[in-house]
Amino acid sequence: MKAMSEQTAPAHGIPPAASAPPDAGPAVPDQGGPAGAAPGPGPGTTAGKPGGGPGQAAPPRLRLGQLELFVLGLLLLLVGQSWIADRLDARAVQTWSTVFVAIAVQALPFLVLGTVISAAITAFVPPSVFTKVLPRNQALAVPVAGAAGAVLPGCECASVPVAGGLMARGVAPAAALAFLLSAPAINPIVMTATAVAFPNQPEMVFARFGASLATAVIMGWLWVRFGKAEWLRIPKRFSEPSSGSRWEDFRVGMQHDFLHAGGFLVVGAITAATLNVTVPKDVIDAVSDNWWIGVLALAFLAVILAVCSEADAFVAASLTGFSPTAKLAFMVVGPMVDVKLIALQSGTFGRAFAVRFSTATFAVAVLTSLAVGWWLL
Repeated sequence: MKAMSEQTAPAHGIPPAASAPPDAGPAVPDQGGPAGAAPGPGPGTTAGKPGGGPGQAAPPRLRLGQLELFVLGLLLLLVGQSWIADRLDARAVQTWSTVFVAIAVQALPFLVLGTVISAAITAFVPPSVFTKVLPRNQALAVPVAGAAGAVLPGCECASVPVAGGLMARGVAPAAALAFLLSAPAINPIVMTATAVAFPNQPEMVFARFGASLATAVIMGWLWVRFGKAEWLRIPKRFSEPSSGSRWEDFRVGMQHDFLHAGGFLVVGAITAATLNVTVPKDVIDAVSDNWWIGVLALAFLAVILAVCSEADAFVAASLTGFSPTAKLAFMVVGPMVDVKLIALQSGTFGRAFAVRFSTATFAVAVLTSLAVGWWLL
């Protein structure tokens, strides 16, 4: 025993198997013993499951994710709408379900198409394209970047990281911010959805395009004139697709955008249907009859609802008691300032930037909507 104690022990006090004496017999692991006991399961090994070597992850478990549950619930609600209405024999409930289903069914195709295009742009269009196209002069780059939103559309969720990538690649912040505001507001998908939601009203489509583009350009110019570098936290580098595959990045991006945008679409449809049914008509008339209050009310409602830009026109069209200018303010403010965008901007560019930029954008969007609505509507 004395000879054994004088042997040099390896690191961590765990003797190697080769140094064990011949007559020691097989070692019996003691999970709760001292340091000299046999080690338990190492990193990456699943306790109680044989075959789990170091670094070997547990096999994935098949389960329904949030996207699958959302799609399943929406399909069940759409299919069972008539059955639910029959069981709840009330005119108000039937009206509520009719408004909700109408908004969801009309907006869903545009939502899917918009998320597909947005994910494709994020995955396959490199930000270096913008650095080659935009003028070096910031005052000229702002309207060009704003107009590019009509060519390279994207949803609100994707516009923030895309703008961050543009800044990290050397694009002027004013131009990147103009693209951030215009891309989800004036792209062809949104304009087509607006034309479908407001049939025989082409002036609403032109008004939305003009007011949204003007807001994006004005905000870019305001940043050129008054913006300070310490307000904006530019991302240090643009992260490439983590999967290593553009197609995998496209799939993940489309799933993420559809899950987020679809959830807000449902919330917006529920809120619009509830307002149509539960709010007394005299209250709606009192708000909508006052032109100024109606515009501000729908502008603040757009911030709270955070409906995706591909679907907000259908929500606005369902608010029949309000003026066309108030509906325009709802559609102009929503894609540029809402609760989820403020959170995304705060996490990407810093809280100081998000507070200043969101407040200024809201004010400019409302004023631009008033001017364009007075001119065209």
